[in-house]
Amino acid sequence: MKNILVLGSGQSASFLVSQLLKDAVAEDFSVTVGDVDIESAKAAVGGHPRGATLQLDINDAELRAAEIKRSNIVVNMLPAAFQNLVAWDCVNHGRDMMSVSYRDQATRDLDQDAKRQGILLLSEMGLDPGIDHMSAMALIRGVEGDGGRIVAFRSYGSGIPAPGQPDNPLRYALTWDARNVVMAGESGAQYMEGHRIKIVPSHHVFAHTWPCDVEGVGMLEAYANRDSLSYMKSFGLEHVQTMIRGTLRYPGWSETWGQIVNLGLPNETMRIPNLSERSYAEVIEMFLPLDLRGVSLERRVAHFLRINPTGNIMEKLRWLGLFSNEFTGCQGDTACDMMVHLLQQKLALGPEMRDLVLLVHELDVEYPDRPDERITSTFAVEGEPGGFSAMSKTVGLPVAIATVLKLRGDLSLTGSLIPTHPAIYESILPGIESAGLRFTERRKPLDEER
Repeated sequence: MKNILVLGSGQSASFLVSQLLKDAVAEDFSVTVGDVDIESAKAAVGGHPRGATLQLDINDAELRAAEIKRSNIVVNMLPAAFQNLVAWDCVNHGRDMMSVSYRDQATRDLDQDAKRQGILLLSEMGLDPGIDHMSAMALIRGVEGDGGRIVAFRSYGSGIPAPGQPDNPLRYALTWDARNVVMAGESGAQYMEGHRIKIVPSHHVFAHTWPCDVEGVGMLEAYANRDSLSYMKSFGLEHVQTMIRGTLRYPGWSETWGQIVNLGLPNETMRIPNLSERSYAEVIEMFLPLDLRGVSLERRVAHFLRINPTGNIMEKLRWLGLFSNEFTGCQGDTACDMMVHLLQQKLALGPEMRDLVLLVHELDVEYPDRPDERITSTFAVEGEPGGFSAMSKTVGLPVAIATVLKLRGDLSLTGSLIPTHPAIYESILPGIESAGLRFTERRKPLDEER
């Protein structure tokens, strides 16, 4: 019997594991879930007869390699920092890898090694990246087949609380890895608009926003996501004038998180001694210039950030608990670890809350024989109160489909790839649509949109 090894059982893995176990009997395979938190792995498997669990610290090189060698295919649901470790072991032991993480340069460089081994290292197989790539490629090829020439491509992704329910001051809830939220923007971003390349340094990402009106949701704010230019070649859009990949949030998120960045809290390199026994206020004090006697911590933070001491941003920082005398009690020893711990406490998605996943593609298209148009394709999925979140479902479903297809022998590609190849997205998109997850499309004359 073939065995699938799932590495990581965090929030985004729950639907994936349930979907694989649902297919396990009909397809005759078993599923082993490995995580450093064995209770989390057990909860994901839920006692299913085709499921097994394994306590696995991914940094244990010997155990990691042994379990990968013992499997037929590896599904990597771990944070992006571990992608290259898993990919290397898969190449060394001739095992296919499916991953929801961005394809880093180390994994990209394994392309020829993977081909020599006859295996597939398929990255970016979740929601964003993942469904966004596949749907974009299908849309682009459809437009080109209709005689259109794409001059502008904008694509946005988001995971936010669904509107119309009780909310916190930040209007956000965690539905994916908290570390990724804390460190978002750490690499900066670049994109192109009207043939002009725009580079956004990491400390400016959250100050560099623009409005984006999403049908059925309303006005959101967008900020640039990583390197948009690298997808021009992947999407076959080297000729476009505008290329933007962005992230959407409710208005007000970026101005608040931008000040957290300005304080220096998204930092995972500087070690703070005895962090768990220090208060949040004590840690914040460490990031400020020398004390001005007699001036409160909150006033000094506002002065340092050059923001209104009685304004909305300070109110949100206060609500988060950054000025609290409560001990952090967190594991780890960096400010990033502290912020991860804090967000997990303050921004958890409640059991009766619904999250909302959004993907929006906006294409400006010129035609030789008819008026130019703007095509807007929107994907909106809400979670189930008390059930699977929309994020878990939309991250887990595409990688589950790809894994089963590969086990069956229906994906014959090899090398280090992302899902922009027709053999991938033409096989997987129908499975996503059959699960009721579909895009809606709107077309308007381009002159009306300019």
